[in-house]
Amino acid sequence: MRWTSDISEPIIEALYSEALVMADEVRARFDLAPVEDGVVQSDSEKLAHSVEGLRTTTRMMQILAWLLNQRAYFSGDLSETQLRRHGKLPDDREADAEQVALLEVETQELIRQTEQMHSRIARLDDAWRSGFEVNIPTVRQLRGRLEEAVGSL
Repeated sequence: MRWTSDISEPIIEALYSEALVMADEVRARFDLAPVEDGVVQSDSEKLAHSVEGLRTTTRMMQILAWLLNQRAYFSGDLSETQLRRHGKLPDDREADAEQVALLEVETQELIRQTEQMHSRIARLDDAWRSGFEVNIPTVRQLRGRLEEAVGSL
């Protein structure tokens, strides 16, 4: 047995809120303001910070653009055809492990979180494009069997 679902507006709104908070954290973390007093970075650390900052910022902008397209669809500003044609989430360019290793632990964790969010959104996008056809979850099957057993008592 198959069932079909779809992305709902509350899911998109929740993801959008999460993405806005994360984008603000990314902006703050990769702000090129003067470094804290007493902290001296090597040229390779500065380069890693710049390169991974650009990758991470781009990743977040792609996520936000995808979510904004979804919101436009729900508000009626985009048709499903327009969304399918122009709303695909671009593939992620993963962080360079060698460069990430040069960054602070907090920055490494933030980069990892943005990669995970991109991965989640990519799975949603792929599932939506394929029509969300999935097998009935085992829990629903067990619930149905339990209801049948209780009903026969």
